[in-house]
Amino acid sequence: MRILFIGSVEFSRRALDMLLTTDAQIVGVCTLQQSAFNADHCDLSVICEAHRIPWVYAPDINTDKTFQWMADQKPDVIFCFGWSRLLGTRVLNLARLGVVGFHPAALPANRGRHPLIWALALGLRETASTFFFMKGGADNGDILLQQKLEIEENDNATTLYEKMTLCALEQIRIFLPQLVSGDYTRTIQDERYANTWRKRKESDGRIDWRMSAYSIHNLARALSKPYVGAGFLYQGQEYKAWKTEIVSDVPPNVEPGKVFKIVDRGPIVKCGELGICVLETKPLFRPSLGEYL
Repeated sequence: MRILFIGSVEFSRRALDMLLTTDAQIVGVCTLQQSAFNADHCDLSVICEAHRIPWVYAPDINTDKTFQWMADQKPDVIFCFGWSRLLGTRVLNLARLGVVGFHPAALPANRGRHPLIWALALGLRETASTFFFMKGGADNGDILLQQKLEIEENDNATTLYEKMTLCALEQIRIFLPQLVSGDYTRTIQDERYANTWRKRKESDGRIDWRMSAYSIHNLARALSKPYVGAGFLYQGQEYKAWKTEIVSDVPPNVEPGKVFKIVDRGPIVKCGELGICVLETKPLFRPSLGEYL
């Protein structure tokens, strides 16, 4: 089975590396040299050069030139893992088996942008790793394979990304021989349970101390590495909160944003509800007791 691979993030690299340890026939790769919005961007050309796989940079994958290059590879199936751009109709229809996409959420729920970040920021306790056959809309094609994943209280973007990656790699090992033999199922997504997450804005990553401690803590978890960090201002300078802790023992008569206690672990700030101990920041956050943020 001839596989054309499309991807440009760290998960794409891990998936391509894994496929190269199997009998999979990778006939070509489309990737990006750089990305303005993927914090986990990864240029796959290095892997391709090492394994003598034809590759092309495809900043616009729907151009005539790129489409013709893909068609020349004569793929039986296209794997699109880690690509934040919509594929045009002729690309979706190019391969005999279609295009298998990946979405780290429990489709049909939570389609759209930034699924790992939203799941953590919203405090979800469960998500899923989903492979599906792509069609014209966003994440709305028939499901090939889905595996639920628990989001634990101590998970952040780094740990959840890794858990999701390991789960997805195992799923690829499962469905790859199924695609080769033709013995696989397609499950139509039930639109009654569908929703779509919007693209996040810079303001979505800013801490407002009037938010509850739970919301601030979840935001810090969601935007931890490899992402950009939850930001706040202190004395006119931008800080990134990489790690926080909820503090329940807080005085009820303290206003949000006040540093009401400083302990060995870090300063404790009163929130709209409860408090937050700021454990790890960049640059180092060292306010004075009683200051307001």
